[in-house]
Amino acid sequence: MKKIIIAFLMLFLNQNYLMAQRQMEDLDRGLIAIKKENGDVFVSWRFFATDPDGLTFNIYRKPSDGTAIKLNKKPLDGATNFTDSTAEASVENTWYVTSISGGKEIREKGDFSIPANSEAKEYISLPLKTIEGYRPNDVSVGDLNGDGQYEIVVHQTGRGHDNSQTGLTDTPILQAYKLDGTLLWQINLGKNIREGAHYTQFMVYDLNGDGIAEVACKTADGTVDGIGHIIGDKDKDWRDLDQNSRTYGKVLKGPEYFTVFSGKTGAALATTDYLPPRGDIGAWGGRGGNGGNDNTGNRVDRFTACVAYLDGKHPSVVMGRGYYGRTVLAAWDFRNGELSSRWVFDSKNGENPYSGMGNHNLSVADVDSDGKDEIIFGSMVVDDDGSGLYTTGFRHGDALHVSDLDPERPGLEVFGIHEIENGTKGPGVALYAAEDGKVLFTASHNRDVGRGVAGNIDPDHKGAEMWWSGSPNLYDIKGNVIGQAPRATNFLIWWDGDATRELLNRNYIEKYGKGRIFTAEGASSNNGSKATPALSADILGDWREELILRSDDNKELRIYSTTIPTNLRQYTFMQDPQYRLSVAWQNVGYNQPPHTSFYFGTDMQSVPKPDIEIIKQQQSNSQNSSKTQ
Repeated sequence: MKKIIIAFLMLFLNQNYLMAQRQMEDLDRGLIAIKKENGDVFVSWRFFATDPDGLTFNIYRKPSDGTAIKLNKKPLDGATNFTDSTAEASVENTWYVTSISGGKEIREKGDFSIPANSEAKEYISLPLKTIEGYRPNDVSVGDLNGDGQYEIVVHQTGRGHDNSQTGLTDTPILQAYKLDGTLLWQINLGKNIREGAHYTQFMVYDLNGDGIAEVACKTADGTVDGIGHIIGDKDKDWRDLDQNSRTYGKVLKGPEYFTVFSGKTGAALATTDYLPPRGDIGAWGGRGGNGGNDNTGNRVDRFTACVAYLDGKHPSVVMGRGYYGRTVLAAWDFRNGELSSRWVFDSKNGENPYSGMGNHNLSVADVDSDGKDEIIFGSMVVDDDGSGLYTTGFRHGDALHVSDLDPERPGLEVFGIHEIENGTKGPGVALYAAEDGKVLFTASHNRDVGRGVAGNIDPDHKGAEMWWSGSPNLYDIKGNVIGQAPRATNFLIWWDGDATRELLNRNYIEKYGKGRIFTAEGASSNNGSKATPALSADILGDWREELILRSDDNKELRIYSTTIPTNLRQYTFMQDPQYRLSVAWQNVGYNQPPHTSFYFGTDMQSVPKPDIEIIKQQQSNSQNSSKTQ
C-alpha cells in the first residue's frame, strides 16, 4: 500500500511538473511608428500569446497641439499594423493603441512619437557613447528596469584576437542603453578577459523571476562593474607579456570568475568561481581532427553560453568551455541573490563519445517534449539533468539550426554543417531528429563545409529548405533538389508580409527568387566575413523581426523595422520560449539566427500557444545588493 501511495504521489507531482508554466517577461505593446518617404506613417504593435484570439484594437494619433484622433473606422481584428496617411508632418504626433475586451476599451502601455518635420527613415537611431578605438559589436536585449520595454546591452569591442593568435587585446566593455540612447551603465571586464569572438559570451535574461533582466558573463581580476566596484584583485595582470612567447597576450593563469550583474545598475550581484577551471591547458583535446591537444590556449579558452528552462519553469544560465576536444557545460541557478550550481556536464577525454562534438555555437529546445529544455551543441545533445542524451558522432561545425523544419514529421529537427578536417571522415551536412539523433539526411561527405542554413524561404514548398557553401543546389527538407541555392549563406529574417523567411546578409535583405528588397544604407554588419547583424529579433511592433546594425561611423545603433503591411496575425515570437532563448544565445561564438519551436512558413497550420507565466516586476533585494561566493 505504501508503494502504491508513493507511486501515485510521484505521478501526481510529475503531471503537475509537466504543466509548469515558463516564466516570461512582462512586455508592453512595443508600438512603433515609422515615417515613410511618401509621408505615410506605418504603425505596428505586439499581439500577445496570452491575448484572447478575438481581441480587437483601436489605433489613435495624438498631435502635440490637439486631442487624440481614432484612425480606424471599426475595431481592428486582423494583423496588428496600420498605415496612417493623414498625419501632418508639421506637428509632433504620438501614436498609441487601445484593446477592446468585454465591451471595454483599455489604453495599452507603450506609445511612439515622431517629432515635427522629422526625416523619413526606416529605423530608430540609438546614439552611442562609443569609446575611441572601439566599435559596437554583438547586442542583446532584456527589460533591464521593469518598464515593459526592451533595453539594449552592447558589447563594445576594440582590438581583438582569435584564440589561435597571439597579441594583446583591448578590454571588453558592456554598455546598457534605453532605446532613446540613455546610457544606463558600463561594465569594463578588464585586462584579464581577452577580447575576441570566442571569449565573452554575455547572457541577458530575467534569471531570478523578479521581472527585471540580469546580465551574466565570465569575469576576472580587475573587472569593474556598473557602479565602479572591482571584482577580485585590481592590481593583478595575468596576461603573458613576453612578446617572444607562443602565448603572448593570452590569459592562461590566475582566477576565473562567473558574475551576475544587475540589469538596472550594472552592479555585480553575485560572483563565484567559473566552472570549469582551465586546469591543465594541455588537457583539452579529444576525438579526431582538430581535437588534438595544444599548450597555447587555443582549445581551453573556447567559451559558449545559453539560458535554458531546465526545470520547465525557471530559467538557468549555462556556461560552456571547449568544443574541439573536451567539452564542459556548467548550469547555474540565480535565486535570492545567490548563484548555485545545478549540474556540470563533462565530456572529459577522447574515449568519451561526446568528446569533440560541440560547435562554434549552440541552441536550446525541448527536444523530448517533457516540458524541460535540452542544450543542442553541434553533434550532441545534453539533457535537462546534465546527462548526455545522445551524440551523432559527426563532430563540430560552424552553423546550427533547430526548429520544426519538417512539419510533416512529429517533433523538432536539427540541421548543421561539420568540419571534416585532418583526415577525419563523415558528412559535411546533416539533418537529424532532435529527440533521438536519428539521421534523416546527409550530404557533402568527407568535405569541410563552412556555412549552411535551413529555413522556409521558398513559398512553393512546404517545410524548410536547406543549402550550404560549396553546393549550387537548394534542397527541400526531404533532401530533394528543388532549385538553385541562394548566393547568401548567412542569416534569416521575417521582413515582408508573408510567412516565408527572407535572406539577411551584411546590410541587405533579399527575397529568394526575387532579389534585394531592402538595403540599410550607411550601416554595417559585424564579425568580418561572418557578416552578422548586431542582433536580429522581434523586439518591436508585430511579429516581424527587427534588424540592428551599427552605423558606419560607429556612433549609433540603427534599429530597422519593416514598413511592409501584413495580413497575418501572429503573437510576438518573443513569447515563444525557444525563440526568446535563441535571441539570448545569438551573440555566442559564430552568431546564428533565432528559430521558433513551431513551423512557421508555407502551408503552416495554426500556431500553438506557449504555456507561459508573465512575471510582473517585484521588489527584490538582489537588484540592490552584491553577494560573492
